[in-house]
Amino acid sequence: MNHTTKEDRLTIAGKSYGSRLLVGSGKYRDLAQTRAATDAAGAEIITVAIRRVNIGQDPNAPSLLDVLPPSEYTILPNTAGCYNAADAVYTLQMARELLGGHKLVKLEVLGDEKTLFPHMPETLKAAETLVRDGFDVMVYCSDDPIQAKILEQIGCVAVMPLASLIGSGMGILNPWNLSLIIEQAQVPVIVDAGVGTASDAAIAMELGCDGVLMNTAIAAAREPVRMARAMRLAVQAGREAFLAGRMPRRFAASPSSPMAGRIA
Repeated sequence: MNHTTKEDRLTIAGKSYGSRLLVGSGKYRDLAQTRAATDAAGAEIITVAIRRVNIGQDPNAPSLLDVLPPSEYTILPNTAGCYNAADAVYTLQMARELLGGHKLVKLEVLGDEKTLFPHMPETLKAAETLVRDGFDVMVYCSDDPIQAKILEQIGCVAVMPLASLIGSGMGILNPWNLSLIIEQAQVPVIVDAGVGTASDAAIAMELGCDGVLMNTAIAAAREPVRMARAMRLAVQAGREAFLAGRMPRRFAASPSSPMAGRIA
């Protein structure tokens, strides 16, 4: 069950979603586990690595769309495995054909195979091309406020700074940079990469992120479906805490019970 109110929904490219948890579709034991974990997460947006996952490229192999149909979920094609702008653009153009003109995509252009850190010059180049071509681009990027603002100015519909390296599970290593990106952004800010457990997701939401995208943190857990439920609850709790407004930090103790009017 999703407890997001009508007034507090995630809106991307003009469409609103009840869940602020976006999930990947790779690394699971099989397609049945993929569906079970996705349902447990309560996710509505599912990112798919077009170069690694079959969504119709091979008509003779099982398709992810058999268990996660576009009629029930927003499929978000991504360019995982691309290391230059040309390959990324081609991959998403192919995805658009496979998905019948689908416009919402996730752009990621990687710098090297060791760190999987975003290659920002190539990312900017690809973003400009895709936006001109009519795509609604959500973009994986470094946690650099300047780069995030440039991507927004290009026309990207969401910026997705990494918390730490893809698949590392190290959590949010630079919350200050994320806060700077959130403060200036006029489009959704979605943490992408590095989340390891539920507390990482809650922290991202408490900082004011609009959502969290994860794959390995769920798929590589000992019990992926249970972890998916934990992540759903963490995102909800972090969002509620952000909206509630935390108490100010103090350098001295403050009694929970007021001293005035106490019984002697």
